Amino acid sequence: MRALCWEGVDELAVRRVPDPELRNAHDMIVRVRRSATCGADLPLLAGRVPFLAAGDVLGHEFLGEVVEVGPAVRRHRVGDRVVVCAAVACGACWFCRQGLFACCDNGSTGAAAAESAWGQPTGGCYGHPGPLGGFAGSHAEYVRVPYADVGAFTVPEAVSDDRAVFASDAAPTGWMGAELGEVGPGDVVAIWGAGAVGQLTARAAVLRGADRVIVIDGYDDRLRMVDRHVGAEPLNYRYVDIPAELRERSGGRGPDVCVEAVGMEPEPPGLLAGRLGGGGADQSLAVREAVHTCRKGGTVVVLGTWTGFVDTFPLGAVLNKALTVRGARQHGQRWIPMLLDRMARDELRTEHLATHRLPLERGADGYALFRDRTDGCVRAVFSP
Repeated sequence: MRALCWEGVDELAVRRVPDPELRNAHDMIVRVRRSATCGADLPLLAGRVPFLAAGDVLGHEFLGEVVEVGPAVRRHRVGDRVVVCAAVACGACWFCRQGLFACCDNGSTGAAAAESAWGQPTGGCYGHPGPLGGFAGSHAEYVRVPYADVGAFTVPEAVSDDRAVFASDAAPTGWMGAELGEVGPGDVVAIWGAGAVGQLTARAAVLRGADRVIVIDGYDDRLRMVDRHVGAEPLNYRYVDIPAELRERSGGRGPDVCVEAVGMEPEPPGLLAGRLGGGGADQSLAVREAVHTCRKGGTVVVLGTWTGFVDTFPLGAVLNKALTVRGARQHGQRWIPMLLDRMARDELRTEHLATHRLPLERGADGYALFRDRTDGCVRAVFSP
């Protein structure tokens, strides 16, 4: 089959790779109809994640049609249209039974390396090397789905492919951000980053009844989406003093919940880096501003992709302001059915995020657009 493979730093190519096969009774094979780029792919593309090897297939956000099922699969049949959670989890370990699917004991093929890096093994993810999964990615014609009854969900007929594909990762990540922040009626919520996850976090906050939802970014085209499609307030950090503006919009206290949805990619040069000092990919500028801006006793949620250590984290501000700091990779199995229902009812629209639709053969072009944020690209969606 054809698949989009990592060849080296910032190098991708569509190659012929072996077709996936069932490896155990709980597997199924899905023919991919849509797969999307994601910010979590950018550290992989840049070669900043250990254990990634030339020829590895990237991608983890996808939707497709079931073409083969193992004998123990009960919830799915050949021909079903399914969206597959990006997080791979067994559904049976202690952590899965608590709803912490991304913390699964059995969802990764590289548990020893993960334990060395983070103290304990964690769940897996498609298109990531061993410590983060070790499963072939979704930018391919076919994908093997382990634990199929746990991680795959039938898509309602009323939901289009372009809408449903974002239920794989971006939408559950956004809902998780609002849930970790315990967003509710009357809250003021500030979100750093107007990419897909930032916009869907904002939409989740709106749906949960927040009084004001403010999204901060430096790209006007993304902020126009926030205004048009999300129902939140856009704020460009290039033109205003963000901490002062957020205090003004929250009765002088600061936001009740601050969400970082940027991740470990380099920040654009500008006022944010100037205010906080320093720069570079590991400076966690948006996290630091969220901590400094959040009201006393508030909650900071970290959603961006981080794999190791960051510098100059403001622990003193966390302590002295009595902040709660929470973060996680998404436990999508908890929310995907609910999100698909909301999509079917037209409460949650995501297709506007697919700014560029390309055939798989143009995967390298799609990632270049996505990485560089050129031509208004928010997400590139591929059709094998």
